[in-house]
Amino acid sequence: MPCKASPSRRPVETDMIDFSCNYFELFGLPQRYRFDPALLDRAYRDLQLAVHPDRFATGDDAQRRVALQSSARVNEAYRALKNPVQRAQYLLTLHGVDAVGETDTQLPFAFLERQLERREAAQDALAAGDDRTLSALLESVRSDAREAEDRLALQLDGEHAYAGARTQVRELTFLDKLAEDLDAMLATLEDR
Repeated sequence: MPCKASPSRRPVETDMIDFSCNYFELFGLPQRYRFDPALLDRAYRDLQLAVHPDRFATGDDAQRRVALQSSARVNEAYRALKNPVQRAQYLLTLHGVDAVGETDTQLPFAFLERQLERREAAQDALAAGDDRTLSALLESVRSDAREAEDRLALQLDGEHAYAGARTQVRELTFLDKLAEDLDAMLATLEDR
């Protein structure tokens, strides 16, 4: 069975997705960290059209249930591949590497120290109502995240250094969370 239903025709029960396929296979994408995001978006739309539960509203219970499960799986896969952090974590998982295991959370001291300084500066800016400083911190964090993504692409796609990419994935995860927190702080200032 193919990993996805053919979007060119109305699927029947046997056309539903193959749940044993990984997320990249599901969308017909190369198993790489970097790929054309437009291809993911297009494949997602096509696949959702093919398996959307509304297309099976008149089907039997089994068809409706499989359509719901297929649609949920497509949504889950799309969210994971769309997000650079989740995509890196998933790609490492496919290669037997747990990047965010609770027993190994070490990060370089200099990296952690810089993030602590950023958090302290952000708290001070929030307390002072200084949205310019928060915006500058956010842009700096996003810039570091883009650089981390570039390093990850080299490690994962170029060197296939999956185990070696663990620290980079943890750093990117940390930066992603910090960016979310800074966004929330800026939203708080806007609501005042």
